[in-house]
Amino acid sequence: MARQLRAEQTRATIITAAADLFDRHGYESTSLSDIVEHAQVTKGALYFHFAAKEDLAQAILELQSRTSRRMARELDGRGYSALESLMRLTFGVTRMSVEGPILRAGLRLATGGVAVRPPLRHPFTEWLELATARLVAAVAEADLHPDVDVEAAAHTFVSSFIGGRVVGRALEPVARQPRRVAEMWHVLIRGLVPVPRRPRYLRLAASLERETGVGTG
Repeated sequence: MARQLRAEQTRATIITAAADLFDRHGYESTSLSDIVEHAQVTKGALYFHFAAKEDLAQAILELQSRTSRRMARELDGRGYSALESLMRLTFGVTRMSVEGPILRAGLRLATGGVAVRPPLRHPFTEWLELATARLVAAVAEADLHPDVDVEAAAHTFVSSFIGGRVVGRALEPVARQPRRVAEMWHVLIRGLVPVPRRPRYLRLAASLERETGVGTG
């Protein structure tokens, strides 16, 4: 059992080190030797867990997918409205992106042309499905205008959320992301939510930004 635990810890260390380098330098510019040095493990330890750099990229993308889906399930089980659940999901993912390299690296891999191997699906496809399901439910709950084009709204939401993170990483500190997500929601709420329900969700966006517990730079 102790040996298995050490192996799991070593694997996690390697993934985190690779994610940090992929995030900071890009996939193509990072070598396995760089990862070995950054993780402070032997080449044998790395090859025991990962046969190639592509396998590390897939492991990071899988962790990103698993994290988002788990968070979505947990939020769905807490009795929030569909729109609140979607808002909390974006701020939860944002918090994890600020606090660690895994989701930041996953985003860079997803936007950097790294192929996603089946059965794993592209992260943007998963986000479109997550958003569409919750926006459909939000219409049924009268939290969105009844004539909203849900497919268009989901595409706009995903493009705004992902695009905001991509633009932000190039222009400003990662700690600024919660502010940008709040700004995104202020725009979307005013465009999608009926007037009587807007104050609740505008207050929620401000509250969730504060709850991230990081500076907004």
